[in-house]
Amino acid sequence: MPKPQRRLRRIAPAAAVLLVAVLAGLSLGTGYLVARHFRAEANAMSRLYSGVFSGLTSPEPGGEGVALLQLAEQVRALGMPLVVTDSSGHVTAADNLPGSLAALPADDPRIAAYVARLDRANPPLFDSLLGQRIHYGPMPAERQLTTLAIMQALTIAVMVAVAIFAYRNAMSAQRDRLWVAMAREAAHQMGTPLTSLQGWIETIRSRPTPPPQLAEYLAADAERLDRVAQRFERIGNPARREPVALGALSGRVGEYFRPRLPRRANAIELRIEAPGAGPMVTGDAVLLEWTLEALVKNAIDALHGRAGTIILRASASDGRAELRVIDDGPGVPKEIRRALFEPGITTKQGGWGIGLALARRVVEDAHGGELVLEPSDNGTCFLIRLPLADPNS
Repeated sequence: MPKPQRRLRRIAPAAAVLLVAVLAGLSLGTGYLVARHFRAEANAMSRLYSGVFSGLTSPEPGGEGVALLQLAEQVRALGMPLVVTDSSGHVTAADNLPGSLAALPADDPRIAAYVARLDRANPPLFDSLLGQRIHYGPMPAERQLTTLAIMQALTIAVMVAVAIFAYRNAMSAQRDRLWVAMAREAAHQMGTPLTSLQGWIETIRSRPTPPPQLAEYLAADAERLDRVAQRFERIGNPARREPVALGALSGRVGEYFRPRLPRRANAIELRIEAPGAGPMVTGDAVLLEWTLEALVKNAIDALHGRAGTIILRASASDGRAELRVIDDGPGVPKEIRRALFEPGITTKQGGWGIGLALARRVVEDAHGGELVLEPSDNGTCFLIRLPLADPNS
């Protein structure tokens, strides 16, 4: 990975936390300004109403004029930009102009340009008695809220960019883990035939005459290696739709594993319980065999160092084929049963935890079936459910 990307990966979590804090601060600031604006507006309206009422009801001569002057001062105090023009459009009064405009003379073209900007934002008020127009701009609170909204939008945009980067980075890391997992699964799948071949080679070296059926055993191991290669070629391609007899499939898997199971110390027995070749399903025989072998291999690993029995039981119930892989080993710890089929979850020391995840994907995604861990007080029972093949197809 390039050095800038590694640096971004390191700072991305801190940047995300910082952006969330900034966004929260901006939101709090916006809420505070809105509340303060409403309080100030209510106070200003009360003062204006009080001034108008006192001017209209004042018994003193000239009270109305004094009240109007006070109202003008209160309006100026609000900070709202105000420009008054006569019937010819000439500026006669101005207040609260922004920046350098406040020092310009009334007939400066820049004041006229500013008045045009005010009119685009707010239509001017017309005084029919005096023939004047009052041009006004936003309150200070409005400008502050607009600034905060822009800052919030920019912060959200940066957060989205960081989230996209984090997502792409996570996907890249997941792909890397998947490739590593697939490599380890390939090694796991090839481990049994390679170990078996090494055992046959040692047997040949230690005996003057080859044992019976040696050629068949060697051919079976070579065939299994070839099937492992075919399985990984199937990844990413649509599953084939062909008749598969689960009883026959169980028998084929059992025939391969039986000669390679311990027979003396901690002997393991593998039994097949199936009504002949059936039940029949429609699917990819190579992928289903891969799944069954993965479950049998897990059962063998679970019985490592102890004697036991593994049963492959094929049956049909309620229009669905059922294939169980049962062992009388120590079982699956309760704390990981819910997450057992998630990648990376394993009970084996040094395991990668990809076999069961791939097996579930083959059964459920490629065949529309179900792979579950059945509740069991002793040992382990994995159940594969698949739709029965249509006899008319």
